[in-house]
Amino acid sequence: MGRRSQADRDAITVEIGYAVFSGAFAAALVFGAVAGPALLFELPHRLERVLTTAGGVLAAAVFALRAAHLLWRFARWPENDGG
Repeated sequence: MGRRSQADRDAITVEIGYAVFSGAFAAALVFGAVAGPALLFELPHRLERVLTTAGGVLAAAVFALRAAHLLWRFARWPENDGG
């Protein structure tokens, strides 16, 4: 495997940054959609806790899946084979 050029390293850095920010944005949307009603409306305490917990778990899963999907897709591009 050959050495990577500066352009290759920059492309990897940009792709990682995009994956992190895109994943965080998607996670925030999911959390807001699931836990938003619990935060905005007067609901029973138990239901609020269930919605915020479910929102947090789903947001974490969405973040991980989105970031992993983008990075795996980037790694499969022929020009990113490291050589």
